[in-house]
Amino acid sequence: MSSFKDFCQYISDNAESLSVEVVESVVQEMNLDIPRWEKEQAADMYVELLGFFGQSLLEGGNIEVPEALIEWSKKNAEMQVASAGKISEIVIRYPTTRQVFSEIFTRLSLKFDLSLVESAKATKGINAVLDVSLNETFYAFEKISERYQAETQVELLNLSAPIVPVLEGVVVLPLIGVMDSYRIAHILDNVIPRIAEMNVDHVITDFSGVLTIDAHIAQSIQQIGGTLQLMGIHVVLAGLRPDLVQAIVYSGIDMLDTDSYATVKQALESVK
Repeated sequence: MSSFKDFCQYISDNAESLSVEVVESVVQEMNLDIPRWEKEQAADMYVELLGFFGQSLLEGGNIEVPEALIEWSKKNAEMQVASAGKISEIVIRYPTTRQVFSEIFTRLSLKFDLSLVESAKATKGINAVLDVSLNETFYAFEKISERYQAETQVELLNLSAPIVPVLEGVVVLPLIGVMDSYRIAHILDNVIPRIAEMNVDHVITDFSGVLTIDAHIAQSIQQIGGTLQLMGIHVVLAGLRPDLVQAIVYSGIDMLDTDSYATVKQALESVK
């Protein structure tokens, strides 16, 4: 009669063929359309996983979770974030993967004449390993998403207020998109110090790309202009549409003493 030891040894010795079976079965069951390299990567991971798993069962101790599984889980999460995918697209594969492993282990349990207790031990063990993979995927996805969002926010902030040198001593500061408190803070904390380092005489603030501003933001924009003026820099406004002018007027801010032009071209002519 075959033994549990033979069962464990079989898993370790046949890790490669079993891994291919797992991957192909999951792909077929879920009708997944994934590239060949991704299937090969998953199969390679399962080879190492089953090798560890069979040895751990054989030794009767805690089930070992190979580092390859952890790294594979993290890489899956990273690829999802990079492609703007959802975590659910990964998570949805786990129930099918559990089912496939269960079917394989049931078949092998019958082949090696395992007891119900031994069969349950093997299935429970592989489920525990898959739980670790799932948890690592969730954790990595959240962590990478937060970092990615923070990096994207910085990039957007930089794009929303770039410094464009146009003449000696003259730069244009195009304001782009919705001017919210985060972008205003970015300009105050990062853009103005950079302008100060450039030995600039004139700053043309271009509002033509601004979508909307409210009274609070209008006051903040006045603060930006005031800061530049205190630094001895001549501030010129350009591209203020009627709706933006109304928002500034409704905010109660007096900007009549600030030079303002319809276009950046006109503003440039004024400072030449």
